[in-house]
Amino acid sequence: MMGLMASDEARTETRTETRTQARAERHPESGVRAVPGEAPATRAWTAWTTRLLVVGIVLAALNLRPAITSLGALLEEVRDGLGMSGSIAGLLTSVPPLCFAVFGVTAPRLARRFGPGAVVCAGMAAIAAGLLIRPYAGGTGGFLAATALALMGIAVSNVLMPVIVKRYFPDRVGSMTGLYSMALALGTSTAAAATVPVTNALGGHWQPGLAVWAVLPALAVVPWLPFVRDRRTPGPAAAPRPENGPSAEKPGEQPPLRITRSRTAWALAVFFGLQATAAYITMGWMAQIFRDSGVSAGTAGLLLAVIMVMGVPLAFVIPRVATRLPHQGPIVLVLGVCGLAGYAGLYFAPVGGAWVWALLLGISNCAFPLALTMVGMRARTGAGVAQLSAFAQSTGYLISIPGPLLVGVLYQHSGGWGLPIALMSALMVPQIVVGVLAGRDRTVEDEAGR
Repeated sequence: MMGLMASDEARTETRTETRTQARAERHPESGVRAVPGEAPATRAWTAWTTRLLVVGIVLAALNLRPAITSLGALLEEVRDGLGMSGSIAGLLTSVPPLCFAVFGVTAPRLARRFGPGAVVCAGMAAIAAGLLIRPYAGGTGGFLAATALALMGIAVSNVLMPVIVKRYFPDRVGSMTGLYSMALALGTSTAAAATVPVTNALGGHWQPGLAVWAVLPALAVVPWLPFVRDRRTPGPAAAPRPENGPSAEKPGEQPPLRITRSRTAWALAVFFGLQATAAYITMGWMAQIFRDSGVSAGTAGLLLAVIMVMGVPLAFVIPRVATRLPHQGPIVLVLGVCGLAGYAGLYFAPVGGAWVWALLLGISNCAFPLALTMVGMRARTGAGVAQLSAFAQSTGYLISIPGPLLVGVLYQHSGGWGLPIALMSALMVPQIVVGVLAGRDRTVEDEAGR
């Protein structure tokens, strides 16, 4: 009798596990896979951590740009308060791409040693500390150092977020990447629009107006704390690797690509660098350009927010359109023409058509998701994509460093924005040319060889 009862209990438990696994297979969007023999408490913990990860990813993405756009909205007050020249202000706007190029390359090594969750958690803490310290650092040098600390946290987090999405949400990479991109654009535009009103509400001083943005990354530390000790290679939701295909590639099976011999890789790197140049000039200087043209500080922040918020819908649309075209050159051309039209309007009628120019420049600045999409299309294998992405982004960020600095120098010596706007317009021409070259239907494997 006892044996029959035990047999019935075993069959009941087996049927329960089978039904649970079937539900997980029918609803992969849940992000949790049922594992035979897994205790209910473990499954509940996995579901809980999945929800916590979504919160952590969204909060982290919200913090990847406010350090830059909040400063752009109050750049004039910061310059006056610190006695900063136009050249030094230009150097300040060049710090973000420099930090992204220098610190971003360390992220994979740090993740291998400490785990990506720990690195992102530390990155959020670094952002909070840098944003809290920099308004009260007491001088230009301290302000730059604290800004670099915040940007270091942004750099490593920015690199590791796609890794975390791939690790924990292998069945929902597209939707989670879209959510992450939307949160990033939302944080960028919110900081641009809200910094001036928040500063006024806090008494009109720029120090608390900048320091208040340290609250959000401090909150973002909390959901990452449970993942500080998680150094496992596969995540709890990771799918088994297929026997064939890019993910099954092993280091050493094929020698690395000679990526520098690929013309497409160089074209994509230069395209990435020039679009990053335009983006950081916009984030660092565009609000000041509108203010010097006669627009109020609050309206200038809103105009910058409009430019940034255009990335929310277009980050979903542009990659989908690009993947359906054999050549992405037409999209590059449309974005470039919008940029040229926006700069022309900014030169001839900066106040009268300010909202139109902001919309056009916002469309033009959406070359970033297009560049990331082309990285995935210009290589056939997973290893090729990784190598091309590292080359294009690291080289591109290095290329983008002089642009914001040069804008500050031209503004300082000319006393106006005519020459800087002419520079921005001139840079749009080679961006279109190399973008068209990068958009051709070919792969780096064919050009560089093994």
